[in-house]
Amino acid sequence: MRLFSPSLLNRIAPFSSLLISNQSLRSKTFLLRSNRVFGSDSSIRSESEKRANVMAVVEEASPSRRFWNEVKRKEANFALLSPFVVALASGGLETDVFKIYVQQDVYFLKAFARAYEMAEECADDDDDKTTISTLKNAVLDELKMHNSVLLGWGVDPAKETTVANPATTRYCDFLIATASGKLDSGKGPGKIATPFEMTKIAAYTVGAMTPCMRLYAHLGKELEIFLNQEENASHPYKKWIETYSAKSFEDSARQIEELLDKLSISLTGEELDVIGKLYQQAMKLEVDFFHAQRRIHSSVVPLAQYLNPKSKLILFSDFDLTCTTVDSSAILAEIAILTAQKADLADGGPGKSLGDARASWNDLSTLYTEEYEQCIETLLPSEEVSGFQYDKLYKGLKLLSEFERRANARVIDSGLLRGINVEDIKKAGERLILQDGCRSFFQNLVNLKQKRDLDIHVLSYCWCADLIRSVFSSVGCLDHLSIHSNEFSYEGSLSTGEILRNMESPVDKLEKFKSLISTVCSTTKSDHMSVYIGDSVGDLLCLLHADIGIVVGSSASLRKIGEKFGVSFVPLFPAVVNKQRQLDKDEVPVWRESSGVLYTVSSWFEIHAFLLGQ
Repeated sequence: MRLFSPSLLNRIAPFSSLLISNQSLRSKTFLLRSNRVFGSDSSIRSESEKRANVMAVVEEASPSRRFWNEVKRKEANFALLSPFVVALASGGLETDVFKIYVQQDVYFLKAFARAYEMAEECADDDDDKTTISTLKNAVLDELKMHNSVLLGWGVDPAKETTVANPATTRYCDFLIATASGKLDSGKGPGKIATPFEMTKIAAYTVGAMTPCMRLYAHLGKELEIFLNQEENASHPYKKWIETYSAKSFEDSARQIEELLDKLSISLTGEELDVIGKLYQQAMKLEVDFFHAQRRIHSSVVPLAQYLNPKSKLILFSDFDLTCTTVDSSAILAEIAILTAQKADLADGGPGKSLGDARASWNDLSTLYTEEYEQCIETLLPSEEVSGFQYDKLYKGLKLLSEFERRANARVIDSGLLRGINVEDIKKAGERLILQDGCRSFFQNLVNLKQKRDLDIHVLSYCWCADLIRSVFSSVGCLDHLSIHSNEFSYEGSLSTGEILRNMESPVDKLEKFKSLISTVCSTTKSDHMSVYIGDSVGDLLCLLHADIGIVVGSSASLRKIGEKFGVSFVPLFPAVVNKQRQLDKDEVPVWRESSGVLYTVSSWFEIHAFLLGQ
């Protein structure tokens, strides 16, 4: 159960706009999580919201920042978790593969430098020309570095004839076409008559070049941590990492971003949209470039390819606020309130029904929040624990389970869920907005199911599984996964107010998880790998029992409880690099259940890149 605070209920948008408008959801950002937020979090969240609002204003004024933020969560993760970059970070990348990469990059950098020259010709401001020339010279220095690497391998760059692979060719052709003013399938603008048109082409070109600079700076910073580890004192790719993590490269990235912002000032909204599309296309081509660098040896990413083709992959996911941007209890509460409103209108209202319904939800929410905080304080150990203490954690979460059952009983006894039409629930599910990347992940997961042995399960506290079924039906995945949740009881098409209580607590989830794993073990002789994706305290036991437990987001209560009982939260990318390092040493990477280690991610795109690849 996930009841929400009265203030959150009061801030919820009218039901129709709540479900239809993504912007209204984003602007409200109430993240209905009172069952995982402590009292101290409210002030933290308030300050975080203030900082986020300030940053949003800054980013809106800066096209380069806005474009980067639009691709960072997706494309940047697909580059970071590519087999090539992971092996580069681990230090185990084969020299021959790196040599091919450098040769391809030399080919690309020549086109990059040529695009700078063409942009400089189009720019009509002397300062802009100087900036572009400076950036071009930095690329020429980068080419010199690459050439020195090739000479060290006995390859003379002047005599070497590099054949570009298809990914490199597509990227170079795109840059030169953009710098030539050829957009929309290669159609040029004809004769460029005015300085403004020339400047616009310069802006388009810079917009297509900026993603490369920002992505390399991002990768350099992400990989820099591996140079500081004792076992990597002599990292074979130290020079590469230092080059792109250096302040000088970050300065170049910021310089081209500032140039893009300056060139964008005089552009129309439509022209800015063109730059945004060029930026996204360039970033995708950059990601393709990394994925085109094929390794000789095995890679731990994507996991679906690393696993033995005959082994079974079992994926489990929570639903509320793991998959969704809004908690299902808020959706069902709003439907219940609207149902009361309809009853008022039918009786010639407005009468007491609507006000009573909203007041009752507020009372239930207030009581839930107060008792939840008391329950959390009760289950936390009074003294620091040594190491991972699973048994104590399980005992504490049993107390939480008893509390959740009492809270659900109060909702049922209130009768507030009576009279809801199942069609309203289904419509809500069809319009419910999922977390960025969640929809495409499940759609691609279904495609994977056609190629390997894969089971998909959704485990949820949601009061009404019909809502979940409607969501995944709209995604196109309903027939390919199993949903384990609570159910509404109906008379005809209207809810009776009763809930068939199948899953109410962390312990209930764990029992279902174990039952499903046990069924797999009893019906197949092949090995299996289990992955659980969740975001809250209610997922903690399943996360720990899965071979790989992935935590989405940054729930303060999950971390507080987990850390109090010795659970470690490790960012996914460094963990993947560590597993790759084991594989490079001919060791078998082990993802161990009940190890007390959970892996944290910021988005579904990161999960997608890790499990499924590009």
